[in-house]
This record gives sequence, C-alpha cells and structure tokens, in this order.
Amino acid sequence: MPDGWRIDDIDIEGLRLRCYQPEGAVPAGGWPTVLYVHGGGWDLGNLDTHDWFAHALALRAPVAIVAVEYRLAPEHPYPAPLQDCLRAWTALRNGEVDPDLSQTALMVAGDSAGGTLAAGLCRVLLDAGQPQPLGQLLVYPVLTASKDLPSMVQHAQAPMMSVAGLMQSLRGFLPNDNERIDPCAMPLEAKDFTGLAPALIVVARIDPLCDHGITYAAALTAHGVPAEVWVGEGMVHSSLRAFGVAEVEQAWTRIATQLLRWADG
Repeated sequence: MPDGWRIDDIDIEGLRLRCYQPEGAVPAGGWPTVLYVHGGGWDLGNLDTHDWFAHALALRAPVAIVAVEYRLAPEHPYPAPLQDCLRAWTALRNGEVDPDLSQTALMVAGDSAGGTLAAGLCRVLLDAGQPQPLGQLLVYPVLTASKDLPSMVQHAQAPMMSVAGLMQSLRGFLPNDNERIDPCAMPLEAKDFTGLAPALIVVARIDPLCDHGITYAAALTAHGVPAEVWVGEGMVHSSLRAFGVAEVEQAWTRIATQLLRWADG
C-alpha cells in the first residue's frame, strides 16, 4: 500500500467492507470510488486474501477503493453473494460508508468470480431501474456456465484454471440448474445488453475464460454499450499477481488509465 493512504474496516449491518482512501485533499464531491469484488471461485477469499488487488490499484490510480467481503458458497450460494454486493453498492450510494467518498462517481471492479458478481450487479441495477456505475472493470470473469465457447475447449487444462475446477465451483455457487441461465448470475445469458455500464474487460489468452470476456464485450458493443477487451497474450488466469512481468504491468496500466477516465467523466 502506498504511504499515506488511509485504510478503515467498516461494518454495515454485519457486512464487512474495507475502505482505502488516497492521501491529500478530498476532491469536491468526494473521492471517486471503485467497489472491488474479489475472486476465489465464490467459495474462497476475504478482505485479507485479496488486499493485493487494492494495493496494486492504489499504486497506480488515486481513487478510493471499497472492498466487500461477501458471503461464500456453498454455504451461501447465489443470490447471497450478489445480494451482499448490492448492499455494499447501496451503502456507497447512500453515503453510509464514509463521508469523504463520492455518492455518484462510482465504479465496480471484480476479478474472476468477482468479475461475475460485478457484472451481475450491473444487471441487477439495470433491471431495478437504478443508475449504472460509471464503468465496470471485469478481470478474467466467469460470464456463462456453458462449455461451448472455443477457449473452454482449447484451454480446458490451462494453468491456474481448468474447466473441471470451474464446473466444481459453479456447482457450489449455482446449485440449481435454472439459475445458470439467469443473467444476474451468468451475465452472458442476457438477450439484451442495452443500458449497461461501459466496460473494460481484461482477459488472459491461456485461460478457459478468455472467450467469456471477448464475447461479453462483443455483446455490449452490439447493443450500443462502450466496451473494450484487453487480451494478455502470454497471461494465464490469476496472473495479475505476477507484478513486474511486462504483459501484466501493461494490463495494470490499462486498468488504471480506464478507471481514471471514468472517474473524470
């Protein structure tokens, strides 16, 4: 974590959040803020295991970050994790987290299973007629339970993520088959993507999930939503942790640049 940043753990009616704020004067209207949703197959992870993502982002972009410790499957399957993300988002919108955070300049980000929940949050907000985030940052997200996409076949046994492992995690997160076609659970199952937040989707080429992100970006673009996919050609799933590797550093630069663009309007 950069020197001077303020870090606070916050409890919102039993939901744990961790708020990271840059040093310096608070901008008029409060800090633009990213709600960060961690990965881990929906059944692993917490505020401590994934603070590396917030630290890495903080080193590159002076925006506030609020991480959410959502309930985990299989004890708490869908929709519980998504409900927790919605509760965190609502707390940000209502100014319940910290008075120095903006209530309107808000973005959402998630990696892997967290990318699923971040995209699902945008769908829930759209269906409820609520304002969208300024942008959705999805890092190698899971967006469909289908095995039909080419990367699911080509990279079924890729390092760090196998199709068999993904299916096991999906069974815990979505134990009911009908939930696997719910666009709030698996956002690529939607028929219409109009009105969703602009997106930057970062994927790893050597990953069964690669075509999840590419296909989602194409679907958003086809429905008039600004979306870009960034492909890490030499990357595998979870490789944003490989700090110092040129391709990974390029991914972080693209992420930080996009978040700052959204924050600046």
